[in-house]
Amino acid sequence: MQEPVLRKLFLAFIQVHILYHAKKEPIYGSWIIEELKNHGYEISAGTLYPIFHNLEKDGLLFMNHKKVGGKVRKYYSITEEGNAVLQAARGKIDELKREIE
Repeated sequence: MQEPVLRKLFLAFIQVHILYHAKKEPIYGSWIIEELKNHGYEISAGTLYPIFHNLEKDGLLFMNHKKVGGKVRKYYSITEEGNAVLQAARGKIDELKREIE
């Protein structure tokens, strides 16, 4: 199996998952790690947070701090640009799905 190639593909899928869930409601790291696990992805915080930071740097997510149970948690939400990217990705995913079925 081509592990490096699959890893690159899965990282792209993970970014789409993140944008999708951040559109529904603000998300945080440990929650999305568990959500991704439900979809068969094993991802560590050390892999996830650079993805969050890159999506934020690219203007697709924005981050807010919220105090929860005495701890400060970073919540990420989608931006308008992130929503546009998600919609474009959705169209390409639909097209690809039809093509490979």
